[in-house]
Amino acid sequence: MSTGREAFGARLARAMDELGPLCVGIDPHRSLLEAWGLSDDAAGLREFSLRVVEAVVGRVAAVKPQSAFFERHGSAGVAVLEETLTALREAGTLSVLDVKRGDIGSTMSGYADAYLSDGSPLVVDALTVSPYLGFGSLAPVLELARETGRGVFVLGLTSNPEGRSVQHATDPSGRSVAGGVVDGVTVANAAARADGTLGSVGLVVGATVGRAVHDLGLDLAASAAPLLAPGVGAQGAGAPELEQVFGVARRQVLASTSRGVLQAGPDVGALRAAAETATGQAVAALRG
Repeated sequence: MSTGREAFGARLARAMDELGPLCVGIDPHRSLLEAWGLSDDAAGLREFSLRVVEAVVGRVAAVKPQSAFFERHGSAGVAVLEETLTALREAGTLSVLDVKRGDIGSTMSGYADAYLSDGSPLVVDALTVSPYLGFGSLAPVLELARETGRGVFVLGLTSNPEGRSVQHATDPSGRSVAGGVVDGVTVANAAARADGTLGSVGLVVGATVGRAVHDLGLDLAASAAPLLAPGVGAQGAGAPELEQVFGVARRQVLASTSRGVLQAGPDVGALRAAAETATGQAVAALRG
């Protein structure tokens, strides 16, 4: 049963229109904590994360904490993640938790409950998932996301060299693994496609994958998916690269940046200025 909450795709589309198509990551790895003069422990993690929140809430479309950098500090780090997600929720800024979960059956249902259920301390607006146990394995997450008005970003086509051996592989019909993932997302977004709106089931597509989308015959525009795209602007991909990768689907792109903004810290004003610059770059590349 639906909660009646507005769908994630609609909320994200409005945030992108109002604030620009940028998602800022919170990636508090050891070297960044040290660069900010912070201790590599839960206290330093908390100061780092909440300072980023202070700098960017209400100014970017979404914020994407990377769960691994919180988990490495154990239960104290997960507590900081909970506090960070609560701060984003209270500020009204969309949260995308980068966890890349992927499993089957009751285990996947457990992940769905952890991140998408009302009342969970780790509840987010959207999370990243891995489809490489078969797209059907994502059913518990997709179902709960639909019921609660939340979103999912499915790994589709990543820019790491190792990804090609899996994502570019083909089945006996000649369809690539990545193509099958896009097909599954397209079906999941059928209602949004019919309405001409942005769906709530997104894809992670690297902005630096070159001709891969074209060569694999992927129709990203028809998927109606929000496209979470690492690598835009300061990360290396400008307008020519984005035209090659996304073509007519560029308006669906949510550009993701982390180090490009975070390296401006620890000053809140400097972080805010870096986020504004990154937003301008994303607008110019994707909307120009």
